[in-house]
Amino acid sequence: MSSGPVDGVRFVPGAARDLTALTLNMLIYRGHMRDLFKILLALVSLSLLQPARAIAGYPSFQALIDATEAGGLLSPPAGTYAGPAVISQPIIIDGRGVVTVDAGGTGSVLSLETDGATIKNLRLVNSGESHNDVDSAVLVKGNFNVIKNNVIENTLFGIDLSQSANNIVRGNRISSKDFELGVRGDAIRLWYSFNNKVTDNVIRNSRDTVVWYSRDNLIARNDARGGRYSLHFMYSQFNEVIDNYYADNSVGIFLMYSDSVVVRNNTITHATGATGMGIGFKETSDVEVSGNQVLYCATGLYLDVSPYQPETTNRIHDNLIAFSGIGIRFLNDWTGNEFRGNRLKGNITQVAVGGARTARRNDWQGNFWDDYEGFDLDDNDIGDGPYEYYNYADRIWMDVPPAQFFKGSPVLEVLDFLERLAPFTAPEMVLQDARPMMTATAAEQKMAALRVERERSAAAAAAQGRGSGFDALQALRDSMTE
Repeated sequence: MSSGPVDGVRFVPGAARDLTALTLNMLIYRGHMRDLFKILLALVSLSLLQPARAIAGYPSFQALIDATEAGGLLSPPAGTYAGPAVISQPIIIDGRGVVTVDAGGTGSVLSLETDGATIKNLRLVNSGESHNDVDSAVLVKGNFNVIKNNVIENTLFGIDLSQSANNIVRGNRISSKDFELGVRGDAIRLWYSFNNKVTDNVIRNSRDTVVWYSRDNLIARNDARGGRYSLHFMYSQFNEVIDNYYADNSVGIFLMYSDSVVVRNNTITHATGATGMGIGFKETSDVEVSGNQVLYCATGLYLDVSPYQPETTNRIHDNLIAFSGIGIRFLNDWTGNEFRGNRLKGNITQVAVGGARTARRNDWQGNFWDDYEGFDLDDNDIGDGPYEYYNYADRIWMDVPPAQFFKGSPVLEVLDFLERLAPFTAPEMVLQDARPMMTATAAEQKMAALRVERERSAAAAAAQGRGSGFDALQALRDSMTE
């Protein structure tokens, strides 16, 4: 491209982006429309050439992939390589922690369109910015692939699995582009994908991890912070969520229209803000929520018309729900939830029900409540009388949503104290626990004994079932536990 003068205006390619609006306005004012057109054309040309020029010095990663035979190993020398690239046959790519693939701001860094491939130990950077195209670090459309131990930076989406099954996504470090939270891509996304294992990943400052229209997936031992939804299910059944750590996200785990999910032994902390919650359910049934720690959240547990399916229950056992604004919150006076062996400590409000209604239609038994005022004269770690929780003046913020701004304030606390001291109206009983535990330790030990008994029963049932023949599905799952 020429850098010569244009009617007295010298065009310098390196300074093309520094042309000011003042210069353009002066050309328009003087009637130099032809000059203006030439300059704008040059600027457009430079902008089109710039992405290619930014990575033109890097060798093509696609060429290396194409030169690798099916079943072969690609482990290139240390350095940076130009993407995007498509993997269309089962190969092993090992970056050994010294290989970077840079998409230069265009498309997905790697598109995985095969079965049985492995991508490991790479640094994947600079995807495009298209939500419609789901520009990702790794865009997966295949089965039995392994994506592990990669570092993913400045990509819109991290790892996207679309209509993919039996993949392993393990040990990756994922962060998103530095956009506003709502327009960042998701760190990990499963869409119509089954029997995948998403484990041991570290996620920072991405938007969500989502599991939509997917089932039989394992989400375990991941660490996600600084996002929106740590984990969001929608229309997804029979998934397991185990031993994850979620901190400083707007929402911990949210299950929407997603039945028969197991949520066990996770830690969720500091889900704050106007919509902050640790674990939420919307029209979700047959869920087991056990052994979780939900700490310092605006709302610990939130239930919206759950369970939804007739004749089902949600089993909420052995959780620590502590130091939150509201421990457990119901949208309305729904039924079908079983609360046993939970420890509720240090919450401003233990249980709240929308419309100042009650939660008595649920089963409350053997929970520890730090505000229980009964006795244990027979020294069996169970309160001699029931735990009863009432609504007093604090129902104001339930009936009038704007009043929630003052929740926990001295004014409402004083009103609540005076109402309890000399009620002006009969308070409404929210719930009754007939067998409250005297200490949090006692509640935990009781649930541990019940877990041991359930595990023995399950093991005995499994042993009896194995005698009936070979379980191909279980064998396949066992083979994927590497």
